[in-house]
Amino acid sequence: MTSYTADYIGIIRTPHSNLENMPVQPTGASQILGEVIIYPEFEEGLKDLDGFSHIYLIYHLHKVTQPKLTVIPFMDTAEHGIFATRSPVRPARLGLSIVELVAVEGNRLTVRGVDMLDGTPLLDIKPYIHAFDCPVNASSGWMTAAREEVSCKRSDKRFVE
Repeated sequence: MTSYTADYIGIIRTPHSNLENMPVQPTGASQILGEVIIYPEFEEGLKDLDGFSHIYLIYHLHKVTQPKLTVIPFMDTAEHGIFATRSPVRPARLGLSIVELVAVEGNRLTVRGVDMLDGTPLLDIKPYIHAFDCPVNASSGWMTAAREEVSCKRSDKRFVE
């Protein structure tokens, strides 16, 4: 297996102190505020980010100790391959969330819709651009849950080690 290393550019602060009872997707955390603190050496990279309504946060799932290749995800009762789910127990331990960008103040971003643990290491930020990131003919495979159903779903102990 080939490996890589990556530098953290900051840290994500959220009210979620443990994996239990967290929102399973950002849509279920739509009113939950968090703060992204960018390390000073990367602050210049935030220039012009304030014009975007939403951003992608790419982060290290640093609490995952036992990655899996198949899981029973939160929104189903059948087993699926990890790459066909959004389960956090991923082999590369990378997380991705779209959050609302509320404010940019120096090296601090206020965001809404946080579904990650407090203290999660941040790897990258990218702007969400609707014209590029919302394919017209997208399908969701086995996932049939309605947005409202996902909004109410909270994590249980299935991925807590």
